[in-house]
Amino acid sequence: MEKDLIFTQAWSELAQIKIMQYTNLFVTIATVDFQNLVSFYTNLLEQSPINLIPNAYAEFQIYRLQLGIFKVKKNHKLEFEKTSAGQMSLCLEVTNLETAINHLSSLGYPPTGTISLDSHGREIYAYDPDGNRLILYQGNRDFKL
Repeated sequence: MEKDLIFTQAWSELAQIKIMQYTNLFVTIATVDFQNLVSFYTNLLEQSPINLIPNAYAEFQIYRLQLGIFKVKKNHKLEFEKTSAGQMSLCLEVTNLETAINHLSSLGYPPTGTISLDSHGREIYAYDPDGNRLILYQGNRDFKL
């Protein structure tokens, strides 16, 4: 609790000296199939959106990260059309990778490939209904490759 207060105060002070003076940073995902993607993240994250504008915008709060999902407007549809997997991934650190894999599989989106070992721990890739890459990983600070 005290660390959160110190972090919030430091962030506030930092924002005051920046030219742009931003107050928050969050990630958004564009979709043409709004209801399907909101339903997927509601089930994956096991929580309802904290803000919901039906058929337009949903926002989830995951610790300090806000994840927004918005429906692409018709006049911007070409801008967001899928051409290939993007370079950005939504990384979810989990306490038990096998449990997370089972949960994602039960939603109908099983991970692809096999669990790999990396410098930060074990990980596996999956994709949401729109093809956005998810990386599920179980961190291990003591792990050495």
